[in-house]
Amino acid sequence: MDRATLPGTSVELALVPEIVADADRRWWDAGVDELPPLSGRRELLLEALESFSHGTVTVGGIGEQSADDFRTTLWRTAGLPGALVDRWCAMLRDGLLKKGGAPEPDGRLALVALPGNTFTCLESACDQAERSAGVWLRPSRREPFSAARFVAALLAAGWPAQRIGLYPTEQRVLHGLLRRTDRHVVYGGAGLAASVRHSPALILHGPGRGCALVPPRMPVDQAAAWLLPLVAADAGRFCSNVRTVVCETPDQARLVAGALADALDALPPDGPWPLTAFREPAAAQDTARSVHTRLRPGDRVLTRRPPVALGAAGDVYAMPQLALLDGHVTGTADPHPLIGHEVPFPFAAVLSATPDAARAITAESLFVYRPAK
Repeated sequence: MDRATLPGTSVELALVPEIVADADRRWWDAGVDELPPLSGRRELLLEALESFSHGTVTVGGIGEQSADDFRTTLWRTAGLPGALVDRWCAMLRDGLLKKGGAPEPDGRLALVALPGNTFTCLESACDQAERSAGVWLRPSRREPFSAARFVAALLAAGWPAQRIGLYPTEQRVLHGLLRRTDRHVVYGGAGLAASVRHSPALILHGPGRGCALVPPRMPVDQAAAWLLPLVAADAGRFCSNVRTVVCETPDQARLVAGALADALDALPPDGPWPLTAFREPAAAQDTARSVHTRLRPGDRVLTRRPPVALGAAGDVYAMPQLALLDGHVTGTADPHPLIGHEVPFPFAAVLSATPDAARAITAESLFVYRPAK
């Protein structure tokens, strides 16, 4: 009976209250020894991902859904273009194919709390499905359709229903799900990461704060060509996207920033690195504004297009942005709020820093890029 309207749509999502999760855990404890057997997990997962990407499956609450229907739904509700959905589906399957030997399954009940920025994080659901007795998926309320389709594809492949669950919840119920499961994989921003960090048996995927280090003698055009896909690929929605570009001198930072800003301004919404549309125009405004509110005196935004723009069909986009930070960073006593700032569109801050300051920035980054020699 608890429902939430999905952003930008009239579609309602049924939410699982904590009392149901509690009852389900008690049911699990009483019947875990009688679960249906499950063998050949890797093969079943590959079959499920094939159906997820290209097949027709019956999704609870939706009914029969073809691959085209799935892409249409993601575009209509989450603004994900079909080319990006195709790429992410392929990444899921390729990631599973490249994995090593399957882990030895145990008797634990796992929770995977997914983000709304990309469904490639379903790779963690595949990992936990291989190693756990059962998996509960908590989808993002911004984009629950991919998780629901994944569960449907698993069931169609023959995965026992008792071993998989879908638990859309209010944010506050997440802590209850953590208490009622044995192993947890949680994706989220800095606020969520801080609130769940204390949980035992936790794998936390928080902010990546991706950064790139530009060598001092790297030609400017080569630096821009190297940086462009690191910033703009996957619509800037991965935690691995570059958010901070570190140069050795202010002059180098200025030149690299200018060339990279021009390259970002030239990207069309439906080009080789397509952008995602915002189904809540106010959300596009707010997330684009978050860059400008963090600027300090002397900082400049070098990209020239409006931060929010309309596409040909009236779709709302937060356009790529690039900021050049003023001065030369020499320490970490007062870190700039745009260093590592993550938003769901291509954005980077370019700065110059001393070697010690650069090391401090990379120490806070999960993804550090250097050009291949």
